[in-house]
Amino acid sequence: MDVNLEWYRVFYWTTLTGSLSKAAEVLHITQTAVSHTIKQLEAALGGQLFFRTAKGVTLTVEGEVLFRHVEQAFQSMKIGEKAIADMHSLHSGEINIGASDTLCKYYLLPYLEAFHEQFPGVRIRVTNRTTPETIALLKEGKIDFGIVSLPASDKQIDFRESTAIQDCLVGGKPYAHLAGSPLSLQELHNYPLLLLENGASTRRFIDNFVTSKGITLTPEFELGSIDLLVQFAKRGFGLAFVIGNYVAEELAAGDLVEIPLDCPPPARQIGIATLRGVPLSAASKSFLAMLP
Repeated sequence: MDVNLEWYRVFYWTTLTGSLSKAAEVLHITQTAVSHTIKQLEAALGGQLFFRTAKGVTLTVEGEVLFRHVEQAFQSMKIGEKAIADMHSLHSGEINIGASDTLCKYYLLPYLEAFHEQFPGVRIRVTNRTTPETIALLKEGKIDFGIVSLPASDKQIDFRESTAIQDCLVGGKPYAHLAGSPLSLQELHNYPLLLLENGASTRRFIDNFVTSKGITLTPEFELGSIDLLVQFAKRGFGLAFVIGNYVAEELAAGDLVEIPLDCPPPARQIGIATLRGVPLSAASKSFLAMLP
């Protein structure tokens, strides 16, 4: 059966108004066009849908059955339109973010709090993964965007630089005497080292940096997060490369001391990763607009 969906719109408004002329006014077409459309729909369905009265038109039994279903369809469309409008106005919606534990805690959390306070109807899901894993999730379509440690590259991903971060070498109180003068990279072999596990972008960055200087680091401990590095360093297990921005409190309290290097690692950036050519939702766009 070949039925033009526009015929149902004419049928719907004719039923609501109870008049061919009033339906024509709502639809901005002629009464003749309304009458012709109703006849086409009746012919396609094989039965009369209206009968005329002195006050206009009234549904037949068959028309009443059809209208119940057509009305449900129009109500569903209205609900869908409202849902889309709510998403655009950020009364609802969902954001899926990928970020490491460290970036979530020290970079992302204040922006999450501010966004949630402003748009409480938007659900936010954060998946904690390393930068390489976050990029993989983004390419699989499982997150909307990722917060990653740069440098990173992928031909399918666009990276936008955000806040600058600076890696530094720290130690606990037993190593406070090293804070007086710069330590050479070669001298790192004289002390136990605490590094992130292989696979983490920060570990790769540090390894690449020292390798470019002709040095290979052999860690005493390999740990899974910056927080663990900080805790181990505070307890005197050895020296750790951490992001200086994130240990300001420990340095100020004297729980850690920064050990200067004669050749410190270069500054790098936190990055915002989005899938190239894929549009973002209104909620994601609004959240990203908050990030520096």
